[in-house]
Amino acid sequence: MKKGTLKKVLKYTGRYKILIFLSLVLAVITALLSLYVPILAGGAVDCLIGTNEVDFVKVFGLLGQMAVIVIAISVMQWLMNKANNMITFQVVRDVRKEAFEKLQKLPFEYLDSKQTGDIVNRIISDVDLFSDGLLMGFTQLFTGIVTIVGTLLFMFYLDFKIALVVVVLTPISLFVAKFIASKSFVLFKKQSEARSDQTAFVDEMIGNLSVVKAFAHEDENMEYFEKINDRLEKTSVKATFFSSLTNPSTRFVNNFVYAAVALFGAFACIAGGMSVGELTIFLSYANQYTKPFNEISGVVTELQNALACAERVFSLIEEIPEASDNVKAPVDFRAEGKVTLNDVSFSYDKSKKLIENLNLDIKSGQRIAIVGPTGSGKTTLINLLMRFYDVDSGSISIDGIDIRDLKRADLRNNYGMVLQETWLRYGTVRDNITLGRKDFTDEEIIEAAKAAHAHSFIKRLPKGYDTVISENGGNLSQGQKQLLCITRVMLHIPPMLILDEATSSIDTSTEIRIQKAFNRMMKGRTSFIVAHRLSTIREADVILVMKDGHIIEQGNHEQLLAKGGFYNKLYNSQFA
Repeated sequence: MKKGTLKKVLKYTGRYKILIFLSLVLAVITALLSLYVPILAGGAVDCLIGTNEVDFVKVFGLLGQMAVIVIAISVMQWLMNKANNMITFQVVRDVRKEAFEKLQKLPFEYLDSKQTGDIVNRIISDVDLFSDGLLMGFTQLFTGIVTIVGTLLFMFYLDFKIALVVVVLTPISLFVAKFIASKSFVLFKKQSEARSDQTAFVDEMIGNLSVVKAFAHEDENMEYFEKINDRLEKTSVKATFFSSLTNPSTRFVNNFVYAAVALFGAFACIAGGMSVGELTIFLSYANQYTKPFNEISGVVTELQNALACAERVFSLIEEIPEASDNVKAPVDFRAEGKVTLNDVSFSYDKSKKLIENLNLDIKSGQRIAIVGPTGSGKTTLINLLMRFYDVDSGSISIDGIDIRDLKRADLRNNYGMVLQETWLRYGTVRDNITLGRKDFTDEEIIEAAKAAHAHSFIKRLPKGYDTVISENGGNLSQGQKQLLCITRVMLHIPPMLILDEATSSIDTSTEIRIQKAFNRMMKGRTSFIVAHRLSTIREADVILVMKDGHIIEQGNHEQLLAKGGFYNKLYNSQFA
């Protein structure tokens, strides 16, 4: 899996070949200039022949050259770091963009089966950690490899035997680093998973804090959080411990190599095989040769963490998206409102049956009320009409066209939807009503707000329609949030409407007024009304009574009361 993940990372970085080439060229130039500095230093040492026998002109000349080269190296490193930053953050931008794009295309089955915090953690936290490892890799890996190759060539040129000692001892460092890296990858993956669980739990608690406090569940939540926190601590400590072994282990091996070079070099000087200046050059190269191994071992450790995080992000990107729209779908479909369900069967868990062989024929402009006990399939039916889920068998058609032969966007644009659960985003009241569209006038927005009986409370807000509300409308009451959602539908009036407990959070007097507005809005439009308060659906053309996924009764209010069946019992139970 690790090799596969690395290939995917290389595929993303391969999009920026010019920047990678520039970074490699700068790395090569920087490394070669760094390798030239010891030669100048060795030459300066050989100018110190003895007492009162120093060639100062040559020494200062060599020192001047060293100063120029050091400045050039600094500029090159700055340019290389800039190129590496551009590569890293453009790759991270691409990965995050693809992950978010995939999120828009994933089926509801996936989203319903995953914790929100886990998905957020993959796109935000995991990608950040991936970028840290990638940046470190580009910054130190290129120059490290070039430095190692360059120093080896120079050392073999200076003294073949001593260079051979270095080459023989070096693999010990590589084996140590590889062993530790293989262990740390698994631990970093577990660390990332524990962090994801913690993020998901915190996100869940913040979103439902009022419920937690209402049921005095703080202690149990704290206990559960501590378990996750302890798991994260243990995995983090283990991962950090194993990864931190890499640097001191490779440093020990590298220092051993340096000592061996110094020893063999000293004997060579005594035997007259090399000068003191050449030994200085050789020791400097030995130090430069071993230093990248320390840095690369650190890079390898960071890359283990980065690849573990990248693997989780890529698993999201590679999830199977929902089925593509039919390429032959009509363009800009506009429904008249005739809806037909033919032998529809569906269940979330295929081992447990829910809706079976459901048949329904709805004429354009009819108001269809859907009632029944909890779990009878009312909301499921709405999910199928909107194609949030596809039917297991049978078909749903609008104006004679199977909804699977329509573009999802066109299908959903033909529905206006007000749900029991409100959704508002951070932004102004106006933006939440228009959903960011700029083609509505202030007069149209105010008219829609008046129709929804939201205008009066909006005017009382500090800046009226320009008042900024927090995420999910946290600074508004539940009723006010629902009024804004109703205003949104009043403004975007489509051919068909779905009202799923649309007035559940509104006081009775306001509900009566909004019901009148709904009646005007539903006139001539096919409307589906899910309601528990049966008083709100008396004027529906057809009432569908659902139980265990089946329509057990069908008719208008008077007809169903006269039957004396299940609807009659439901209705009378609310007014007993």
